[in-house]
Amino acid sequence: MTENINELNDVSFNEEVLKSNTPFLVDFWAEWCGPCKIIEPIIKELSNEYKGKINFGKMNVDNNPIIPPQYGIRSIPSLLIFKNGDVVEQVVGAVPKKNIKLTLDRVLNL
Repeated sequence: MTENINELNDVSFNEEVLKSNTPFLVDFWAEWCGPCKIIEPIIKELSNEYKGKINFGKMNVDNNPIIPPQYGIRSIPSLLIFKNGDVVEQVVGAVPKKNIKLTLDRVLNL
């Protein structure tokens, strides 16, 4: 991972994401997922742009059988944005950077 993106797993998720005092974007992805690879550089850019405002993490759905189903992850990439332990926004699919930025800005203004 990059310095601004944490690798999350079923064990670390609650502590890192749900207990975070900072909004947290979780990218649910898999190695074989083409659209996941398309948005990966966008997520890296956004993690730098929103450093200190929003935390970023990635969770491989193939390696983590517990958390993704708990949040109804059926399509990837799926971006869930958590605030105070709750999902406040969701973005599914390989969408343009501007769409994700609008969502993140909306979360920061909640």
